[in-house]
Amino acid sequence: MGIFDRLSAMIRSNINDLITRAENPEKMLNQLIIDMKGQLAKAKQQVASAIADEKKLQADADAMKKQAEDWERRAMLAVQEGRDDLAKQALVRYNEQLQGAQQLQETWVKHKAETEQLKLALRQLNDKIEEAKRKKNILIARAKRAEAQQRIQETMSGMSEKSAFESFDRMAEKIEATERKALAAAELQEEFSGDTLAKQFEALEYHGTADQQLLALKQRMGLLPAGGAGGGNAKQLGAGLDPTVHDAEVIEEGGTDTKP
Repeated sequence: MGIFDRLSAMIRSNINDLITRAENPEKMLNQLIIDMKGQLAKAKQQVASAIADEKKLQADADAMKKQAEDWERRAMLAVQEGRDDLAKQALVRYNEQLQGAQQLQETWVKHKAETEQLKLALRQLNDKIEEAKRKKNILIARAKRAEAQQRIQETMSGMSEKSAFESFDRMAEKIEATERKALAAAELQEEFSGDTLAKQFEALEYHGTADQQLLALKQRMGLLPAGGAGGGNAKQLGAGLDPTVHDAEVIEEGGTDTKP
């Protein structure tokens, strides 16, 4: 598993752990950013180590190439001095160093390409973390809005609960029914208790009093003369009452004795 594969695995593990614990979104996002920065720092150290290895390979290849060149010069010097035996030995060393330098060069080229890929991946990871930091506040705001919406829905659901209101209405109806029963019982008690004949005469006396009040009201309004001229009307208004009583009232109001 490569460096960034291990890094991604660790980040996913931390994310899953935080989500499983269902912590506060703001706290969770802040912790994720901290974890990402920590893993980025470790990745930078590993990439730096890879770069150092790449530079050492390059230096070793250059050193071995230089040694090959030195042995080639020695072989030329031996030839000039007529020492072919030494020249052959120098050429053997030259070939060994040159072959080693070529192998190191090839290894360095491959390692350098891998190092460049690591550096690119590290830059991309750094960019993603910076983007995550920019998005963090937006995500926190969205999480808070989602929580507020959930609370509103729960509140609305509680307000729409009909059981309490229905119980209240049933209690109000029960009280009203009890009041109606009480009124009916009182009405029956009043109707079937006491002297009913006396109550009928009380009703008649009440109506007579109302007629008298009406006559007095019309006189005050000027619709009837205050004197005897209104006697006929008074009798008409008092129809249904005892004629003797009304005749006496009219005579009294007119102030004139009608007897011969």
